[in-house]
Amino acid sequence: MRPVVALLALLALVATGCSSLEGTGDKGYISGDGQITAIDAVDRGEPISLSGEDLDGNPLSLDDLRGRVVVVNYWWSACPPCRVEQPGLNDAATELGDDAAFVGINIRDLSADNGKAYVRKFDVPYPSVYDPSGKALLAFSGVLSRNAIPSTLVLDKEGRVAATVIGSVPGTRTIPDLVADIAGETSG
Repeated sequence: MRPVVALLALLALVATGCSSLEGTGDKGYISGDGQITAIDAVDRGEPISLSGEDLDGNPLSLDDLRGRVVVVNYWWSACPPCRVEQPGLNDAATELGDDAAFVGINIRDLSADNGKAYVRKFDVPYPSVYDPSGKALLAFSGVLSRNAIPSTLVLDKEGRVAATVIGSVPGTRTIPDLVADIAGETSG
């Protein structure tokens, strides 16, 4: 019996080391480590087309933001890392002003009221698509895991994913610096 227990313990250790993402137990999401991935312009996929309703039921579409760099943040009101990073995202949105559009995508909240309470509590200065089903993640298929909450993506002026941050944004300069780099690109 001892060899079986030892083998199971070894398998458990190996299984926990198979991901660079931090586990969150049974919380239903995986918090990444804030790894930033920049995507060269020639390697970017097609423009992201995503539309839905905001937390107040008004239409919101990424297509309407073409021509601008767009920062997209996936969040959930019950996600502790989302709460930690939100003040930095607010600061970045304020600092960047008209240089970038910000859009949140609220997933998992079964009531828009939960999302609205989060927006009020953290004084979020930009709109969020309300997407309790997580279908909006399909627009970022192959770039973003369904359980990687929070995640932030920066879209270039054509609407293509130019950079990702999986997990909480690691520093106050991360988003402004990514936006400046992407905004400074010349169309090719």
